Amino acid sequence: MTGYPSAPVHPARAILKGYRVTTGPSAQVIQLTCPSCRTPFRASIATIVDAAQHPELKARLIAGQLNLAICPSCGMAIMISAPLFYHDAAKQLALVHIPQQLNARQEEQERFIGDAAALVMRTLPPNAPRAYLLAPRRFLTINSLIDAILEADGVSREKIEAQRQRVDLIAQLAEAAERGEEAFNALVEQQRDQLDESFFATLDAFIVASSQVGRDDSAQVLMALRQRLAEMVGFAGAGEEAALDTPDIATTEAVERLIAANDDELEGLIAELRPAIDYSFFEEWTARIDQAEQSGDRATAERLTARRSVILATVERMDREAQELFDAGANLLRAALDAADPATVLRERSEEINDAFMLVLHSNLAAAERSGQDHLAERLRAIEQLATQIVEESLSPEDRFISQLLQAETPQEATKLLRQNPAMITPAFVRRLNELADQMEKNGRKPAGERLRQLAREAGVMLF
Repeated sequence: MTGYPSAPVHPARAILKGYRVTTGPSAQVIQLTCPSCRTPFRASIATIVDAAQHPELKARLIAGQLNLAICPSCGMAIMISAPLFYHDAAKQLALVHIPQQLNARQEEQERFIGDAAALVMRTLPPNAPRAYLLAPRRFLTINSLIDAILEADGVSREKIEAQRQRVDLIAQLAEAAERGEEAFNALVEQQRDQLDESFFATLDAFIVASSQVGRDDSAQVLMALRQRLAEMVGFAGAGEEAALDTPDIATTEAVERLIAANDDELEGLIAELRPAIDYSFFEEWTARIDQAEQSGDRATAERLTARRSVILATVERMDREAQELFDAGANLLRAALDAADPATVLRERSEEINDAFMLVLHSNLAAAERSGQDHLAERLRAIEQLATQIVEESLSPEDRFISQLLQAETPQEATKLLRQNPAMITPAFVRRLNELADQMEKNGRKPAGERLRQLAREAGVMLF
């Protein structure tokens, strides 16, 4: 066994300056030097963990396997100190940990938090609550952040401590197994009462997490440890093979849908499924190609290979375009802040006032409010009001009414607004709703598209 993670290394300091926040597994690539053999290599880390979109990252975080790099030369496990933004929309939970070892300046921390919150906001449905993202809870240690996650999941302090003891026991048993038969057997006898179903469930979680982060050697050692312990204490629960063979549901669903999609709907579906298109996705897709080749189905293998290339190129283009939009939004915001008359700048560049600009503005406003920069926050709020006014002025009466419908807090309120404005309901209005729904779905904003389509159906009924 290569051993448990070494002391954290801190190349992630660069993430807090001049970086691009992204989500999902392998979200960011950094350069490392192994502290043991001095081999340079690149490693992927995650700085945002979204419990709904990437539950496997949540599992790795809780198991202590998140942002763990393995030296390709000596196999040493290295825990990377990196900033982390944890999000659980269902529980309205936003948590932040920025390691003290990074020595990050206050403005760097605020920018990371603001950008991470803005990126998370982009993934939420239009009417989802957002206020909790503007004031995330901060934690000095990663363990205290994990405790908060477990408590939100309904796990008591006692259970958290018990889980921590089980993790420590796994480490002790793995080290005792390396020392020899006598030391291992003595520890098993000493801790036999603790080797229960909960212990084996924790051990299974470690096996899965080790496999997912590429620590196949550790996964194999832990699997052997599990089998040895199960035989010694007579535990007959589900084995590690079953745990390892369980596919990630979100990844598998994304693969299936993109395999079945027609060419004309492919781009819209890629936009919708973008959060699930990650390293695990392409791993599973490649496995499908290998299966087809092994079974002699060359036509399927070639079709899947061609589609994989299309998906990869489309994802890269979409990510590049999204980044360009956010860069443009940041440039416009800087120009407005630097101008003596922000209104003139915003009106001259009104075509650049879009969702990306507003998200950049909101993230900067939130950061200014958190850091107590009242004067800057006041200026940003004024720019927000100006931008909103300019956008509304440029809208047709029809689009302005649609904007009001989308801003309604509930579908029932939107329906009520429709009924209160019968003069707005025309065949052209219904067509416009459906056109906007198509655009939303093509851009990956399926919830907004579905809401617009529902409004179109209700408006269509009102025509007759």
